[in-house]
Amino acid sequence: MTVEEIIEGLKEKPGALLPILHGIQDQLGYIPVEAVPVIARELNLTRADVHGVVSFYHHFRSHAPGRHVMQVCQAESCQAMGGVALTAHVKKQLGVDFHQTTKDKAFTLEPVYCLGNCALSPAVMVDGNVYGRVTPERFAQVVEEALEDR
Repeated sequence: MTVEEIIEGLKEKPGALLPILHGIQDQLGYIPVEAVPVIARELNLTRADVHGVVSFYHHFRSHAPGRHVMQVCQAESCQAMGGVALTAHVKKQLGVDFHQTTKDKAFTLEPVYCLGNCALSPAVMVDGNVYGRVTPERFAQVVEEALEDR
């Protein structure tokens, strides 16, 4: 499905911008820069309006992600249960900061502000799969599993 097809299918919905952006990102993995003027034209918005929404929400990406998207929970429960140290460990092991992709394009690292897995904090999500009680050792297993799945 193309950007134009996604826009066409959703542009008549009330508040169509967010559903269109979600549709594009769900299909392509990101919102291509060249899609912004097309969306703006079809919704009678300015490019700045569309870009403002894309850049405001952390969920949306402007660049293609790595093969695997890894999100580390930053919510209070995860922080209280070792999430700060886990985040530092993850960044060091992957060699990237949030919103960056590893050199081999294997992982894109993103913060997330609740995975709804508070009873099993700290939590990480990789490609939609949630892992709880993640320690540095468990993190290594999660990475290994993701790489095996390709």
